[in-house]
Amino acid sequence: MNSTSATRYREYDNFACIHSESWGQELKQWLPDIEKFIRQHLPENIPKNPNILDLCCGTGELAQGLHQKGYQVTGLDGSEEMLRYARQNAPDSEFILDDARFFKLPPTFHSVISTTYGLNHVITLEELTSVFRNVYASLLTNGVFIFDLKLDEFYRASWHNSVLGDIKDEYVWTMLRCYNFQERLGQIKTAIFQVLDDKWQRSNLTWQVKGYFKDEVKSALQNVGFKNIHIYDVERDFNQPGCAGITYIVGYK
Repeated sequence: MNSTSATRYREYDNFACIHSESWGQELKQWLPDIEKFIRQHLPENIPKNPNILDLCCGTGELAQGLHQKGYQVTGLDGSEEMLRYARQNAPDSEFILDDARFFKLPPTFHSVISTTYGLNHVITLEELTSVFRNVYASLLTNGVFIFDLKLDEFYRASWHNSVLGDIKDEYVWTMLRCYNFQERLGQIKTAIFQVLDDKWQRSNLTWQVKGYFKDEVKSALQNVGFKNIHIYDVERDFNQPGCAGITYIVGYK
């Protein structure tokens, strides 16, 4: 893992506990739908227990759920603390500390999947193309890449200094989300209050996300070599109001 990415993704470490207890639990509710979508798009004539790479795997809830369905799952994430939780949540899966922009794995996977909009945290098209190239290299022939992505359309409609947060006995967190229309960059400012050494202590985190255009993402996939690319809009294709610009994207090697 290169030193720049190690520094960058260490910023996510302080959020790992909250990710596991909040977003990870929410992800579990969607597991049946996610697994069904994956199964529908897997290539024909694959083994009963296909090899899956969970890219930007976070705290491992998806890996846990897919393993319980018989998949052989390897998770990859750039946050060491996220992976500590992932190994607890999915002890039968393998986890790799690495950067999606730079990882190199041999072509051993029937599918690479990425959920919870992890790839929006890759904030330039050049770097996103590098991710696609690494994914392509790790797939077996006819393997499928499945990922979710929020487009510029979504951020423009919903990120107007919107606030999220939660209060627990052990911690409190709040998150402010804003979007720069010209640069197509979103900023997530998070404040976390935790009890450490019997005192409440505050930590501040700031992340950026990119609002991509559908056509530039499709072109980047094609330039790497992906074919039969399908882009599904959650609102228009799956009848979920308020989700325009949230997409599921599928491409084959």
